[in-house]
Amino acid sequence: MRVTVVGSGYVGLVAGACLAETGNDVVCADVDAKKIDRLRQNDIPIYEPGLEPMVRRNQAEGRLRFTTDVGAAVEHGKIVFIAVGTPPGEDGSADLQYVLGVARTIGRHLNEPKVVVTKSTVPVGTAEKVREAIRSQTTARFFVASNPEFLKEGAAIDDFIKPDRVVLGVDADEAKEALGELYTPFVRTGNPILFMDIPSAEVTKYAANAMLATRISFMNQIADLCERVGADVGMVRQGVGSDGRIGPAFLFPGPGYGGSCFPKDVKVLIRTARSLGMVPELWDAVEAVNERQKLVMLEKLTRALGSLGGKRIAVWGLAFKAETDDMRESPSIPLIRGVVAAGGEVIAHDPKAMATAREVFGDSIRFAKDPYEAASGADALAIVTEWLMYRNPDLDRIKGLLRQPVIVDGRNLFNPAKMARQGFRYLGIGRGVT
Repeated sequence: MRVTVVGSGYVGLVAGACLAETGNDVVCADVDAKKIDRLRQNDIPIYEPGLEPMVRRNQAEGRLRFTTDVGAAVEHGKIVFIAVGTPPGEDGSADLQYVLGVARTIGRHLNEPKVVVTKSTVPVGTAEKVREAIRSQTTARFFVASNPEFLKEGAAIDDFIKPDRVVLGVDADEAKEALGELYTPFVRTGNPILFMDIPSAEVTKYAANAMLATRISFMNQIADLCERVGADVGMVRQGVGSDGRIGPAFLFPGPGYGGSCFPKDVKVLIRTARSLGMVPELWDAVEAVNERQKLVMLEKLTRALGSLGGKRIAVWGLAFKAETDDMRESPSIPLIRGVVAAGGEVIAHDPKAMATAREVFGDSIRFAKDPYEAASGADALAIVTEWLMYRNPDLDRIKGLLRQPVIVDGRNLFNPAKMARQGFRYLGIGRGVT
């Protein structure tokens, strides 16, 4: 099937590569010429496990191409995905200028009936705005659909190839047939393709992310309670997660959620609700708890060291989660900025995100070539991201490198009793009174 993906960022690139992998003839288009040049050379501008070899293989075998000619790319595809960015505005709304700009381009290049699919995360009602934007440029026949993505950064290839479900919002049999054919190879094990009306598909994306964000904020508040009463949130998590009605997923406490989806989507959901006359108390609370949680590690460091002025803090992990280089809304940002603002020094390490971090922090912090160099001479170690390489370090070596044996662990990687026996002052999240 001939497929076009407009937008070669995280969602568009993963979708294009995975659709090419199943034999489709895919063209990915983007107005960023530098990005397209890099992609043509198999130089992937983001880190996502498995993506580079998939892009390389499908380009070599002729199923995947990259272009800056968006109009020609539109003419190529029988199905055209819109996967451009929807950056949040200052009021929390999603900026649809790029989505609607692509829609108008599609209208100008509608050389045959096409199915136009919104893949970007967009507010309810966007598909109708896309339809109106296309109609403003053409009288030709076309179909609009919504296909929200549910990709986890660090596991996006598996999520696309083996989805829990595929959600497709359609209002025409032609769109249902074309998209059903496109996605059938991905659900051969029996997971469902869920066809629904377009507004329901648009709401589903926000509802899913808001639910996961709610579980994280809920568990972070439970962690706060555990610290105040001397309980261990790890044990509480097991007790709660073993309930079949609840399950264990997204019940890990930490330094707050980040990334490109949860923070933005909760904000958009709040703004959408308010615009419709709702009072979104629950989602307001989810967001407020998360903003508060991003300061917890800074508070623990300050409590452990007395003052951060003149102190050196080692930070392990800069990305908002492991297996990505994405630092959007990462908890490392308020932590590091707080240390620097208090007169402290930061030396940081991350296996994938240090190039991104240099763009965020410039020369205000230093970067280490490995975790041990970061710890050398530091007054405390703060663990922000749960990379595998941080899970079983040489703790005796770490203790010898630190000026003070203080570890603030935002991911609860270690056993508190063992850390105490080894002579550390160990402060986790929700691990009893600290």
